[in-house]
Amino acid sequence: MSNRRLDVMMWKDALTGIPRVNRSQWETLDLFGRWLIAIRAAVLVMTLLATIIAGVFAYQHGMMNWTRFAMVAIGLMAAHATNNILNDLSDHRRGVDKDNAFRTRYGTQPVEEGMITPRQSQWLAIATVIPALATAAWLTLFVGEALIPFALAGLVLVFGYNWPLKHFGLGEPTVIVVWGPLMVGGGYLAITGVWSWAVAWASLPYAIGATIVLFGKHIDKIPWDKPRGVRTLPVLLGHGPARHTVLGLLAMQFILVAGLLIEGTLQWPVLLVLGSLPFLRKIVPVYRKPTPAEPPADYPPGVWPLWYSAHGFVHCRNFGLLYISGLVISQFLP
Repeated sequence: MSNRRLDVMMWKDALTGIPRVNRSQWETLDLFGRWLIAIRAAVLVMTLLATIIAGVFAYQHGMMNWTRFAMVAIGLMAAHATNNILNDLSDHRRGVDKDNAFRTRYGTQPVEEGMITPRQSQWLAIATVIPALATAAWLTLFVGEALIPFALAGLVLVFGYNWPLKHFGLGEPTVIVVWGPLMVGGGYLAITGVWSWAVAWASLPYAIGATIVLFGKHIDKIPWDKPRGVRTLPVLLGHGPARHTVLGLLAMQFILVAGLLIEGTLQWPVLLVLGSLPFLRKIVPVYRKPTPAEPPADYPPGVWPLWYSAHGFVHCRNFGLLYISGLVISQFLP
């Protein structure tokens, strides 16, 4: 216990990537640093961006409540973090991560690698979900019973995503719903007290980006998931059809933006998303070809065997930031 020390640089690494630490490093790491690694903190940015989209629309419509916005952000990120912990615990118990499996090669898996026990992981999940439950209760009290279905759906999906949804090809469609109408639409409802179908539709271009990241990860994992009976949608579709599905999703993002712009839900500054097109010149050829036997010489260290998901994450980040920037600029238009 006395050997533990604050490691701010490790906090930074955990917030910007998925650091790989060995047993001796883990033993000396402070509790907060351990928690950031266990929840895979870097990927929570996707949830934060979804919350910001809900907030931007609330502000645009003159109904922004900053306290509720903060509660939504805290609650959704706590729920996402809890889901990440439970995914690792569930996969450990089902033997999915056994024998140097996919996820233990590119990032630390505390339960699988024996750094924490399954019981400690359970307690970590309980502690992490408390802010989500508390903010959901607080928001429901002040917003009203209209928020209850969203809170219940979120709770069910936190515990049900890894099993059974992911194992029966339902994980990817679930992500579109969660990062779209549930997070953005429900977040807007929590902030303003009003449901908006326009906001729900406007959430879909970003939600598809989050789905592309997961789709890419599950394509990467086909050689590991298929023999273990994990029937993700890419496993069910097959490698080639799954890759072409992602290409269709990439196109759908821009088609939706164009449709919402023509319909009037969005304004012309969202055309900033066209700034993500240069990266498409790289990601499209990646998805048109099978996984390379080895990463390119200039591939970032510590990322492989992530291939399709790594490219998908960069696109999601680029598209999401440009989409939000376009929404923010729209606030200054008549």
